[in-house]
Amino acid sequence: MFNKFIHRPLLSIVISVIITLLGGLALTRLPMTQFPSVAPPEVNVTVEYTGANAETVTKAALVPLERAINGVPGMKYMSSDAGNDGVGVVQLIFEVGTNPDVAAVNVQNRVAAVMGKLPPEVTKNGVNIAKEENAMLMYLNIYSSDTVMQEKFLYNFADINILAELKRIKGVGYADILGAREYAMRIWLRPDKMLTYNVSPDEVLEVLEEQNIEAAPGKVGESTDKTPQALQYVIKYKGKYNTKEEYENIPIKSNTDGEILRIKDVADVEFGTTYFDVEAKINGRPAASIMLKQLPGSNASEVIANVKKRMAEIKGTTFYGGVSNVMLPLQVELPKAPTNRQVVPLVQFGKG
Repeated sequence: MFNKFIHRPLLSIVISVIITLLGGLALTRLPMTQFPSVAPPEVNVTVEYTGANAETVTKAALVPLERAINGVPGMKYMSSDAGNDGVGVVQLIFEVGTNPDVAAVNVQNRVAAVMGKLPPEVTKNGVNIAKEENAMLMYLNIYSSDTVMQEKFLYNFADINILAELKRIKGVGYADILGAREYAMRIWLRPDKMLTYNVSPDEVLEVLEEQNIEAAPGKVGESTDKTPQALQYVIKYKGKYNTKEEYENIPIKSNTDGEILRIKDVADVEFGTTYFDVEAKINGRPAASIMLKQLPGSNASEVIANVKKRMAEIKGTTFYGGVSNVMLPLQVELPKAPTNRQVVPLVQFGKG
């Protein structure tokens, strides 16, 4: 057989060319990653118990979850961690080769069985179950040369205008901004003032739940099959408050003399962010760092090229000034902050 290739060089050349072309074609079609996938699949269960310390989170939430999840099919081992910020995480490591989607579904079924045993505050915030992608792809840093622009604006600008676009790119399996700096209206209760006016934190929470809501008032003058109406009005309700002054003027209680106690009398209201636990800096300047991980089976080179292409499109349509792109990490510079931006804040509570 080998003699045929030796005595027929043209046939050998043709076969070699065909093999080379097929190899080049396969190189662009086969899935590739920047680093070999040697880490086992991982599923994280995250709970948030607002106001609780690490010991309370462990006893009230993590222990019931560990007992329910223990022994889930394919699990190798698990570990848990709780902090004094009220956040607890159960980390589950599975055997190599386990399908992460199936593992996440099995964990979800175990967690659903003990949801009734968790504190109401935990179930209200939700139990987050997510499979951890180990194929790290790249980082995208959003920063500005404008010293007036703060990190909270950069975070929300990236969250609104960039993050959603990156998640839709083919091959991107995970995209998120480090930290949690969504716009939030923070109410810092003052214990000395609350003691003076005999007000408890529960009373503040109660008035917020009663007055700061999204409601459906209904209609006035709706016609029936018996009495037709000439006019019909749909009542519109303003909804949740969205300015600092509106939160400050929420009444808590009043006395017989007509004096009204408001939130600003017992607390300091601040338009800030949800958390302050993570800070992102680029050469000492505030930034928003987006972490990207590729989808299993995707081509890393193709995904990176698509990210570059999409960022160039966003640069020309969404950004309001010149930008510069540098890959791995990819850095995008925002030169000036907009002056006509409107935000709708959320409500968060904390203590100074």
